[in-house]
Amino acid sequence: MKSRKSNLKLTIKIGASLILIYFFAAYIAAPLAWYFHTKGSLHENAPTLTHTGSGIPGDPINVALIGSKSLVMKAMLTAKWYPANPLTLKSCLEIAEATVFERPYDMAPVSSLYLFGRKEDLAFEKPVGNDPRKRHHVRFWHSDEEIENDVLWYGSVTFDKGVGFSDTTGQITHHISSDIDKERKLIFQDLEDSHFVKKVEVVKNFQKVRDGKNGGGDVWRTDGRLFVGYLQYSPKDPKIP
Repeated sequence: MKSRKSNLKLTIKIGASLILIYFFAAYIAAPLAWYFHTKGSLHENAPTLTHTGSGIPGDPINVALIGSKSLVMKAMLTAKWYPANPLTLKSCLEIAEATVFERPYDMAPVSSLYLFGRKEDLAFEKPVGNDPRKRHHVRFWHSDEEIENDVLWYGSVTFDKGVGFSDTTGQITHHISSDIDKERKLIFQDLEDSHFVKKVEVVKNFQKVRDGKNGGGDVWRTDGRLFVGYLQYSPKDPKIP
């Protein structure tokens, strides 16, 4: 009996130690290693590519909107893209539970990416059925630029195709589909259907590099174009303050 109890205690200790080692390696050691590896090699103000908090290259910029914060939020909500919850332990547990039971989680959190030296200012997502592992999502950063006396927002829109471990840090993360141009087309179709877009400008050769990998090790490909939407107030405005 004593031998069984001793073996159980030993197993628990080993299991707890392995869990601690994993969290230290994935969430502390690996990000620090990437931070020092990339320090000084990134141009934080370059608007074409985001990066993680550790300096790992993230998702590319492929959309932009011109309008006030309120207008961007109204347009996205009318287009049925929901605001993403802030990334907290509680929200992470909620999305994990929803993933296991395949329940919808319309406002699941997105991990932070950085542009201009700061994380996204706004984040939205469009769920796919009842599976929170799959979703369309976009992050926006306001810039210091103004176009026609309105704020220019740079955005990165991608599709989460599943949940797994990051190839670069080992952290649990969503993995994206490589076809980011398809997501660019989808979000602009939704915005145009919301009647909040008065015109669309297409910037060719915005992305000089047409393929790469993001912070989770996922491959992305693009034709290099940036879609820019000029927003206006819609007659179907839901009057959100």
